[in-house]
Amino acid sequence: MEYKKAKITQVRSNIGRPAIQKRTLEALGLKGISQSKEVVLTPQVEGMINKVKHLLSVEEI
Repeated sequence: MEYKKAKITQVRSNIGRPAIQKRTLEALGLKGISQSKEVVLTPQVEGMINKVKHLLSVEEI
């Protein structure tokens, strides 16, 4: 099974966010605003993106 890829970029700060959202951003590999990362869209990663989608910009590649 082949998964799609996506480029995720943090566009909002995690200051003042619940700890679970901060840990989710860390797990995605994002440490600051305007940092980007290419990820494979597995069901687990899609779930993490959905939890913090208000802080991210997602672009399929």
